[in-house]
Amino acid sequence: MDIKLLAERFYDYSLFIRGYSKETIKRYRQVIQFYCQWAAVEKIEDVTNENVRSFLFYGRTKRQWKANTFIIYHKTFVVFFRWCQAEGYLKSSPVGDIEVPKLEKRLPNKFTKQNALRLLEVVFNYPYKYRFVRYRNHAMFSMFIFAGLRFKELLKLKYTDVDIENLTIFVNQGKGSKDRIVPMSLALAQTLKRYLDERKRLNKTCPEFFTSLTLNRGITKDGIKHIVTEMRAASGLKFTIHKLRHTFATLMLEGGCDIYSLSQMMGHSDIKTTTIYLYASPQHLRSQITKHPLNDLV
Repeated sequence: MDIKLLAERFYDYSLFIRGYSKETIKRYRQVIQFYCQWAAVEKIEDVTNENVRSFLFYGRTKRQWKANTFIIYHKTFVVFFRWCQAEGYLKSSPVGDIEVPKLEKRLPNKFTKQNALRLLEVVFNYPYKYRFVRYRNHAMFSMFIFAGLRFKELLKLKYTDVDIENLTIFVNQGKGSKDRIVPMSLALAQTLKRYLDERKRLNKTCPEFFTSLTLNRGITKDGIKHIVTEMRAASGLKFTIHKLRHTFATLMLEGGCDIYSLSQMMGHSDIKTTTIYLYASPQHLRSQITKHPLNDLV
């Protein structure tokens, strides 16, 4: 059986039956195509434990894959070959006993409170040509820092998803195909309202919440990336949008938010994912050490 045709069936199954995201399907496609090209595999019968193992070893040693990249490739093979086995195209999985490297445990990269405030100040005071762009950009960065939205979640955000009156943000089908509601602080609500008033003045009627300046449509992925590049240069701060999400999480803990509530706001499937922020916040840990019962003896 031609492995490319088989893979196309697997992609359709994963998308329409399993309900995996388009991003996941894209990853499956990239991994399988790269493997087939590297190992010169054309038929499913050509797949062996040896050439899968050699491919993964090549990636880890020659292409300098990090442990996380290796694990992503390994997981893709596990899912694809398990499906092939269930469909009767393989007797056993060629992934077999291939070991995976231990994932490095790193603390999330985040801003201090001072740098987060500095970035918001730079974003607002940047010498824009148009008032709309000033209010929109400030609202976008406030969404990342005050609500912890992911990049793709902000891009998909609709006008009707933001309820300023009830101080809520509805995240429709975020990562893992999960809906969630994120509460909105009064500071964020004021920033968003200022942007919405300006949006209304310019008669922006598209369904997307954050819109283009010149066109009546949502701002694009490249548009946001361009703004981030400008703000990096203007502020002198090195950051990614995901770093701003990490900043939201650590600042929430430092402010006294409990770990369960933060997990819900972040949209984590497992609360263990959220607990890493406990270690990323020295201020939070310092506040806890004061609870030692022998401190009063000093």
